[in-house]
Amino acid sequence: MGKSDLALPLSEMEDYGRRLRSLKTRLNHTKKLFDSYKDDIGDGSVNDALSDFESNWEDGREDITQQLDALASMSDAVVREFKKLDDELAKQVKDKMKVKDERGGKGDE
Repeated sequence: MGKSDLALPLSEMEDYGRRLRSLKTRLNHTKKLFDSYKDDIGDGSVNDALSDFESNWEDGREDITQQLDALASMSDAVVREFKKLDDELAKQVKDKMKVKDERGGKGDE
């Protein structure tokens, strides 16, 4: 058998979409994370800086999360369509092999 012309690491692509969604979730929980350390930090200026960061971060986070969603959806679509194509091609090969087997069997009689 020859080497395939097209190879796509589907498990990595599936994992890519999951990792993007995980990143989005973590990005959206920075305020909760900062608040969880508030008592441990003690210094009010650090807490104020974290609060300022969170406020400024909120402005750009929506754009980033939308882009992450779009990339994750594209990754899912690539995996889904590649699997569909692979199944379709496998079926076509199987059907062609059946036709070949039937012709071969009739000629042997």
